[in-house]
Order: sequence, then C-alpha cells, then structure tokens
Amino acid sequence: MKFNMKPITKNSTTKERVYHEIKKVILNGYITSEEIFTEVQLAESLQTSRTPVREALLDLIKEGLVITVPRKGMTVRQVSDSEIEQIFLLRTSIESEVMKKLAASINESQLRELRKSCSLQEEAMATDDEVTFINLDQQFHMTLTHFVGYELIEQILLNLHNLSHLIGLKAVKKRNRMQEVVQEHINIISALEQRIRSWPFTP
Repeated sequence: MKFNMKPITKNSTTKERVYHEIKKVILNGYITSEEIFTEVQLAESLQTSRTPVREALLDLIKEGLVITVPRKGMTVRQVSDSEIEQIFLLRTSIESEVMKKLAASINESQLRELRKSCSLQEEAMATDDEVTFINLDQQFHMTLTHFVGYELIEQILLNLHNLSHLIGLKAVKKRNRMQEVVQEHINIISALEQRIRSWPFTP
C-alpha cells in the first residue's frame, strides 16, 4: 500500500547534541562522581544557552547517570557496591545459561565474529584505550546473548548499559584487569570451539 508520502528527515536539535556530548564525556570518564558541576559551567563549556543543557541533564537524571547535589550542583552517579554485585549476579546467571545453549548451536561464522571482537580488544588494550575496550567488552557479551536469540534478555542488558559502562571504566583501571578480561574471552571462545555444554562463567 502506498500513501504518497515523503520520508521525514530530522535534524538533531541543540538539546540532543548537548545531551550526547555530556553523556559522551561522562561515559569516557572525563567527568567523575568526585566532581560537582553546574548548568552554567556546562553551558559555558559547550558555548550554548542553559535551556538545552537543563533539558539534557533532566534526561540524564532519568537515565540514572547524573544526580543532583543540593545547593551545589550535579555530579555523576556513583554505582554502589550492592548494584555492582547485582549486575554481576545477573550477568553470571544469564550467561551461564546462554553458554549452555550456544555451545550446542555455535557455528564458524559466529566464532569468527567473537574472535574479531577479541582481537579488537587486544588492540584497544595495546593503546590503553579504556573506553573502546569497555565498549568492546560489552559488545562481546551482548553478542553471545544475540546469538541464542534472547531478545528480551538482550534488552534488559541494554538497559543496564550505562551502569555497566561506569563499572567497567572503574574496573579496567585496576592493574592487569584488561589482560584478565581478554583472557576470559579467549577462554569462552575456546570452550565454544570445543562444544563444552556447561561453562562456569565468571564476569
């Protein structure tokens, strides 16, 4: 059926550009939970008015990335130890089942994709690119879930992306943590190559 309508092209608004820029610097670790900032400071840095900054910050507060500090300003939300524990527990529970199912259906094309992801992580590690490394880490684990067709679980993990990213950014600063993550991924790929049907995954 044709309705004789032209596609709508939508240019991003100032608020959307401000939102993406603030979110980017937060997820890249340039603004941390140890710093307090204000709308005025961000507006001056972005060379824009306070209105789009205020609107963008409201969205980031709803997403749980930013919190207000009474009479001072705002800061990046600090992920609690309990939240870290819960996210790891969720990932462990999900991925242990994912690995069992995937071990029975994995194909060579999928293995190549996982190996490529692991190789890119090694490159990011070599250049000490923490942000790219974390993004690739999350991509690797999301790919496992995607391979078994768990769309609902995949969406749940996507909803935890921001918190997982903040946790990962903190974790990779620990000595040798990137090497440990890469080795974990190599072990996962090796297990899948051998068609191991039960994998004791440790995040």
